[in-house]
Amino acid sequence: MLAAILELFVTEYHIYMKRKSSHLVSLSLSALFTIQVCSQSLPDSVITKVDTLFNEWNNANSPGCSVGIVLGDSLVYAKGFGMANLEHGTRNSPRSIFYMCSVSKQFVGYSIILLARQKIINLDEDIHSYLPWVPDFHKKITVKNLLNHTSGIRDAEEMAPVSGLGDDGLISHELALNILKRQRTLNFNPGEKFSYSNSNYILLAEIVKQVSGKTLRAFADSAIFKPLGMTNSFFNDNNNQLIKNRAESYSTTDNIDYQNSFKNVTTLGAGGLYCNVIDMSKWIMNFYKPKAGDSKDIEQLAMKGELGNGKKIQYASGIIVDEYKGSRRFSHSGGLAGYCIDVSVFPNLKIGFIVFSNQGDFFSAFNKINQLADLFITRSPSVAKNSDVLFTDRQDITRYTGDYLSDDGLQLSFRTENDQLSTNVYGFPFRLSRTDSSSFFADPDLKFSFQTDSRGNKFVLATFFKDENHLLKKYNIDSAYSIKEIHDYIGTYYCPELNCSYEIILKNHDLFLTSNKYNDTKLTIVDKDHLLNDYWWMRHLMVLRNKKNQVIGFEINSERVMHLRFDKIK
Repeated sequence: MLAAILELFVTEYHIYMKRKSSHLVSLSLSALFTIQVCSQSLPDSVITKVDTLFNEWNNANSPGCSVGIVLGDSLVYAKGFGMANLEHGTRNSPRSIFYMCSVSKQFVGYSIILLARQKIINLDEDIHSYLPWVPDFHKKITVKNLLNHTSGIRDAEEMAPVSGLGDDGLISHELALNILKRQRTLNFNPGEKFSYSNSNYILLAEIVKQVSGKTLRAFADSAIFKPLGMTNSFFNDNNNQLIKNRAESYSTTDNIDYQNSFKNVTTLGAGGLYCNVIDMSKWIMNFYKPKAGDSKDIEQLAMKGELGNGKKIQYASGIIVDEYKGSRRFSHSGGLAGYCIDVSVFPNLKIGFIVFSNQGDFFSAFNKINQLADLFITRSPSVAKNSDVLFTDRQDITRYTGDYLSDDGLQLSFRTENDQLSTNVYGFPFRLSRTDSSSFFADPDLKFSFQTDSRGNKFVLATFFKDENHLLKKYNIDSAYSIKEIHDYIGTYYCPELNCSYEIILKNHDLFLTSNKYNDTKLTIVDKDHLLNDYWWMRHLMVLRNKKNQVIGFEINSERVMHLRFDKIK
């Protein structure tokens, strides 16, 4: 889960220290890594506070992060913590090259904006004008829809495993394009809602290539990176390329034993960018002192998306535009294969924060960016604190506990913990605070409102990042089904849009979903038309029936992939 996120000059001394043996790591980091990097500098007391936020990763036995703080036109803090490569004993530093994950998107968005200023692209034009091979969905999808994630196009990176590509398979740019070429339906009508989909930026990368005559790598280099002096930044369109000073990524289950984390996605546009803290600081400065493009281009980049009903959303063109402590903020985060990247810019304050992590703890890494901001940004007097409006949690909250499911496949379980309601969102645990008798929040970007209809059905409206709403119904597993009803599910199901099939079989009196690509997974019948399973890429199946109430297929409804139909063929 990713809220509104969502990195100097480096002397040869840093390079020398990276070659030191590991026993030197225990020396004072302030002595080793704190260097005045510009005309401005931070007080020692502030440096100590920043160091403390990241000291948990400051050892030779774990990966860690690279951190940067930008004030005005200077990178006033830049440090590495932990290891860039555990096998070779290389430390993280401000020079370490990290994979940028979804932070890449803002550079694609800016490329589109620069081309639009040259009148080579019209943001309101149908994308088929630039990419005629995109399937005809019988709906106009504009370039702006792609920029704002309002196109309705399914996420190709999440359809790849549905098609049979396992966790160890490579989702290449070409594979993603081939998947998109087969699509015939959308998640929703363009402009109807906001729904994050990597396909949008994969297609934007193709538009850049088509209209400029250059690859995304070449265009971004000439239009953005060179003007800003970002000499270590590039979109990697060669998966075999050697990358000097690369920080490898790792995962762990116990923060003790680490293992390499396989980066199985090489799409361009949705990701693909490599960068370091030094270069990212130059990009941050470009938001309020443009050298690539001008202030009008930045304004266009930060222009919030708009739905068909006129509602503004926080997502602009590869960045989220919101406020933090009363100050305007541009941010984006990203995570993949152990990389956790977060960049936040406060353009009016001329300050920015960078956290690049390679240690795989998404929640911990993403939480650091706000902690950094809290050291430098005070709350505006006009902004009320959450604690000023809280009710006590002493009222009975057990009425809200239980399991909830939405038609778009989101599952939430609410439990009590020390007389407080808690839940888990996208793998992250949250303890909830009460705002009124039936409403709770985890932070300003995660809100939950419980409701009961006239029939006694219980629901929760989950609002994420103000723009994403899910209505979930409380359910209890019903096992009272006849043999005939259970046997009606059994059969083979085929999806023409992915050219793949799955079977539902009966084994030991239980239904299982099976294919020749994956181990069998047990199906749980929530009710006769909703089936759950443990395949993360298709956890929720909505059963399709004919007028005789016979099962004729199912749809995968799993947030970024909706209405993907499988027909029962036998």
